[in-house]
Amino acid sequence: MISLFLSIYAFLKLRDAPGGKYFILAAAMSAIFTLAYAFELASTSLDEIKFWLKIEYLALPFLPLFVLLMCFDYVGQKVKRGIRNSLFGIATLTVLMQTTNDFHHFYYTSIGLKTDTPFAIADLEGGPWFYIHSLFLYGCIGASIVILFRQLRNKNFKFQMQVLLMIAGVLVPVVASFFYVADVTPHGIDLGPVFMSVSFILHGIALLPFQMFNVAPIARDTVFESMEEGAIVLNQNNVIVDYNQAILKILPVLQKLAIGKAVGEVLSESRLLVKIILREQKCDYELYIDGKLLHFQIRFSPVLNKKDVVVGKIVTFVNVTERVEMERTLKQLASIDGLTQVFNRTFFLKKAEEVFSRLSVDGGKASVIMFDIDHFKKVNDTFGHATGDTVLSYIARMATESLREGDILGRYGGEEFVVCLPDTSIDAAQKVAEALRKEISESYLMIEGKRLDLTLSFGISEAQIDAGEFGCSIQDVMGKADQALYAAKENGRNRVELFMKQFYPI
Repeated sequence: MISLFLSIYAFLKLRDAPGGKYFILAAAMSAIFTLAYAFELASTSLDEIKFWLKIEYLALPFLPLFVLLMCFDYVGQKVKRGIRNSLFGIATLTVLMQTTNDFHHFYYTSIGLKTDTPFAIADLEGGPWFYIHSLFLYGCIGASIVILFRQLRNKNFKFQMQVLLMIAGVLVPVVASFFYVADVTPHGIDLGPVFMSVSFILHGIALLPFQMFNVAPIARDTVFESMEEGAIVLNQNNVIVDYNQAILKILPVLQKLAIGKAVGEVLSESRLLVKIILREQKCDYELYIDGKLLHFQIRFSPVLNKKDVVVGKIVTFVNVTERVEMERTLKQLASIDGLTQVFNRTFFLKKAEEVFSRLSVDGGKASVIMFDIDHFKKVNDTFGHATGDTVLSYIARMATESLREGDILGRYGGEEFVVCLPDTSIDAAQKVAEALRKEISESYLMIEGKRLDLTLSFGISEAQIDAGEFGCSIQDVMGKADQALYAAKENGRNRVELFMKQFYPI
């Protein structure tokens, strides 16, 4: 009755689960076998016993085979068609050998009744095929146990309990049959069929409280564990129900004790991450792992039951560090002047406009310096364009070293450079420009054994912006600095000029 109940229950609820169809068949075979064995024990004559033996053997040869196939299917392993057909062939031959035994005695060499028992008990003497069948039976059971034992590694408690209960269920009737073979059972009764009830009670415990085939089948778990991406499984209440090994490298705070706890509790020290998970906000997330900054994209996938009702979600952490670094490199290449390694004109204007936008909100001042290399055309004509490139790179490097971290330097075009100095007055900017001018004029370059002296001309303007004033732009201030630069060239070069309204009326 236990086997029959489990077979019917599994047919209604679990027939599509990994291993489910073979569990149904194994439980059904057990129901047939144990029922026939009960009638065999109740028989009063040898003919009745032989009849029920034939009924038992309609199921018994296939029972260990279905258990083996159930275990293979449960762990996600495929059995080759040739091997499967051979196993079914052996089981079918056993049925034929036992059914037709009266004609050849190849299965039982003799069938009689024991004389030392108070009721009719069959006294069976096995023939050659009986031992082949025994080898087949214990081979299937042994293989099943090996398959299940291999699944005990790296599994959580529920998985381990499922597998251990399945192993125990497989072993119980085998152990009982050993007692029968050793002839130590009461009145020589085969206890294997009797203890098969215990076997399916154990399977029933795995099936119901531990939800064998249903919680997270090992076939799916194998795929889950082999993922390179870290993953956390949450139920509809955002409680952690599972995770794979890959996530432990990302979030080592997760451990066995985390299962059954709310994700907000487990990740309480990462409030931003908890917020992202609860909102199911697909985004990139940064983490330092072993001192290295890594980038992960957090993705969400709903978990649906057979009625397409959302019962949870899978949170996946995909390592996108390579992509982010590539994008950063491409962005840098798009923003940097290839020769001088400072901002190009377009990106300089973008960064400077961001400074002016901030000043328009908060108020403040900024200065702009425009400078170029005096007589640069003569350098190109005398020494060649390769030397001109060397000069441009040299000037850009010296200018970069003279500026603060927040200052913005760009190559405006040709030999002309521009600097935006946030939160800097025109007087402070003049000191910066004068220091750079002096450093360049007092140094020189050696080109092919010849000394090359360089000088720079500078023009500076200032923007004083009140909070809420949005009319001032970087282009306006650069235009004033350009007028001052023109004046520096007109006044003899190698000098710094400031834009003053009284001298440069607009």
